[in-house]
Parts: sequence; C-alpha cells; structure tokens
Amino acid sequence: MGEMSGFQLGVVGALFLSVASSVSIVICNKALMSNLGFQFATTLTSWHLMVTYCSLHVALRLNFFESKPIEMKTVFLFGILNGISIGLLNLSLGFNSIGFYQMTKLAIIPFTVLLETLFLGKQFSQKIKFSLSILLLGVGIASVTDLQLNFVGTILSLLAIVTTCVGQILTNTIQKRLNVSSTQLLYQSAPYQAAILFLTGPFVDQCLTKRNVFAYKYSPIILGFILLSCLIAVFVNFSTFLVIGKTSPVTYQVLGHLKTCLVLGFGYTLLHDPFTSRNIIGILIAIVGMGLYSYFCTNDTKRKQIVDVSSFPSQIKERDTTPLLTSHPDKESKNSLV
Repeated sequence: MGEMSGFQLGVVGALFLSVASSVSIVICNKALMSNLGFQFATTLTSWHLMVTYCSLHVALRLNFFESKPIEMKTVFLFGILNGISIGLLNLSLGFNSIGFYQMTKLAIIPFTVLLETLFLGKQFSQKIKFSLSILLLGVGIASVTDLQLNFVGTILSLLAIVTTCVGQILTNTIQKRLNVSSTQLLYQSAPYQAAILFLTGPFVDQCLTKRNVFAYKYSPIILGFILLSCLIAVFVNFSTFLVIGKTSPVTYQVLGHLKTCLVLGFGYTLLHDPFTSRNIIGILIAIVGMGLYSYFCTNDTKRKQIVDVSSFPSQIKERDTTPLLTSHPDKESKNSLV
C-alpha cells in the first residue's frame, strides 16, 4: 500500500510539473514571439533540447541519476523521429490556418488509440472512448475557429500526426520494455533530437518567416527571454517523458488538451486575449470529458486490480488505459526521479 501511494503521488507530481511548465513556456514563448518578434520556433526548440541535455549531463555528474546504455540504433531512430515530428508540427502550423492546426492536434488522440489497438493489442472500453469524444468536442469548440484546407498543409498535418503518435507510443514502450527511466531515455535521445532540429530548424523557420535566424539582431531582453524559455523547457521535456512513461500516450494527450484550456484562460487573464462564450462553453465541456476519462479509468483500474490480486497475489498487471490521477507501479517507476 505504501508503494502504491508513493507511486500515485509521483504520478500527481509528474502531471502537475507537466501542466505548470507547459503553460509557463507557452506564455513565455508567446511574449517572445508575439511581442518581441522572435518567431524562429523550430530553431528555438533545438536550443531547448541542447540545454535539456546539458542540464541532464550535469545532473548525471552530480549522481542524481545513473546512465543506462540503450542500443544505439534504437535511441538514434527514436531521437530522429521525435525531432522530425516537432519540425512537422511547426510546418503544419505555418502552412495551415490556426483552426486546421488545432484539428491536427485533436486528431492525435483517436489515431493513437487506433495504433495502440491495432499494433499493441490494447483495449479501450466504450466508456473511455465516449469520455475522449466529449473531451475532443469541448476542446474543438473552445479552440477551433476557421478550417482552411490546402494540399501541402494537409499532407504535413497527416505526417505530423503519424510521427507524433508513433513517437509518443515508443516513449512509453521503450521505457517499459527496456526498463529505463524517463530521465535515462531523455538523456540518451536529446542530443539526436537537438541535432536534427538544429540542422533543419533554420531552414524551416526561414520558409515560414522569410527571415534568417542567424541574421536576427538579438537584444538583451530577447536573450533573457530565450534563456528563460530554455530553462523552462528542461522541465517541459523531462515531465513529458515522465508522464508518458508513468501513464500512457493517450493520457498525455488528454493532459495536453487540459493545458490548451488553461492556456486559453491564462491568455485571457494575463495577456488580455479575446475570450468569448464559445471558449467558456468549450472549456467546460472539455473539463467534463477529462473528468469522465479519469473516473472511468479509475474504475477500470480498480476492477482490474481486484481480478489480478485474486488470481496472482504477487503481481499486478499493468492497465492499458491509465487515468489522469491513478496508475500502476511498474519497474521503471523505481528508477525515476519522482
């Protein structure tokens, strides 16, 4: 019981860290890009990953965690895939309207469910699927405005959906099958993600902004915001791997839509963004969907625990659909920092 309570506390901490850091970096980057005119998102992401790797390297030297070797081919392909998915998401935003980009992000959840069902044999109950539908409906109402389609933008969006889903599924799968912690996997893969984005980022950003990131005039305040953004990104990247490893890719996407609702609320409160009754209704519907998702998953988890304990007293089988605030202790949780 103590181990279970400690693990659940770790999950709650990971979720809180993910939400707090993600909302903070969105506000920071919005000020940097909208107010200060630094719009080189892909290159900035490569700097985020470089700082993340350097921070983890220092933590390793200070013995905060132990490095665990992972097969070079696995970590290389994993890092490259994640780097490509980030670049494709940025390109999708550049070639599509905001509304269509939001639809792209919404499509990640059902596509992840489809992939996990077809290729990993995971089962999602009708109640879980219903709660996810309510969630997606609410986020769609709150965030989707116009839907302007174009061929190039549609192809980029489809590629972004596929690479993002596969990358997040692999994040969860690698941690569990290779028994590595989120920190160990992030430390091994961050250099490859940073490298692919550092090489392609300036080109992607120039296509989107028609400006050269290396010819940009950097003022002290812009450098300060870039540094702040990179520091916050360390917690964003760490918590992303932590949440996916402790829960599931679907739960992480549900959490991501909670962040979207929070960003809309903070944008209205702190940055005075336009806010309508449609935004409010959509956020409320999304909150209902998230509540139902957590409730149904919690019930499924408890039911599964009772069956497993009665059948195998020494083992508790992992549940595929992990709720937002309830999960199972697994091997990699013992290696985690939280």
